[in-house]
Amino acid sequence: MMHSLGAAIFVTSLTVVFVFNFDLVKADDVCHKTLPASNVPTMDRSRVTQKILSAKVKNEMKWSEIAAKIGRSKEWTTAALLGQMTLSREQASIAKELFDLTDEEAAWLQIVPFKGSFGSTPVPSDPLIYRWYEMINVYGMTIKELIHEEFGDGIMSAIDFSIKIDREQHPKGDRVKVVLSGKFLPYKDY
Repeated sequence: MMHSLGAAIFVTSLTVVFVFNFDLVKADDVCHKTLPASNVPTMDRSRVTQKILSAKVKNEMKWSEIAAKIGRSKEWTTAALLGQMTLSREQASIAKELFDLTDEEAAWLQIVPFKGSFGSTPVPSDPLIYRWYEMINVYGMTIKELIHEEFGDGIMSAIDFSIKIDREQHPKGDRVKVVLSGKFLPYKDY
């Protein structure tokens, strides 16, 4: 069995609230896509991500606006365009137009990515802690991008901070609901 992860980020004034939900998915429910062997790409996913970020900055785009055009949440869309999720053909076509991508670059958006943004950091061995590591590894850059877009340059406090964990009833099995709330602390100019 594999675990699928969902994350939502809600922001209000100086509080950032994260809600994580977990549910189980059978491994055979997961679809893997690959490029045909005859089509050896000259591009890779990280270069496509850099091109997307460059176009986003150049065109002063917001993740929420991009998400509305792609038809998914801003959290999922941000993760996908940062190279952590797989886009459908239709979504990749929209991204192609938004970011002036080539056919090959749009094809890379449809390939199941190597997930994780931490590189070669030691991995925790406790299964529950590992899932948190996995969430941050996959969604960390998304969380960072969306907090900076909403609040500016700064951090979410882990000192002026609260956490709430609840059981959430769900027809497919109970879910863990975790809400993190930390004060936003902007970097100072000096």
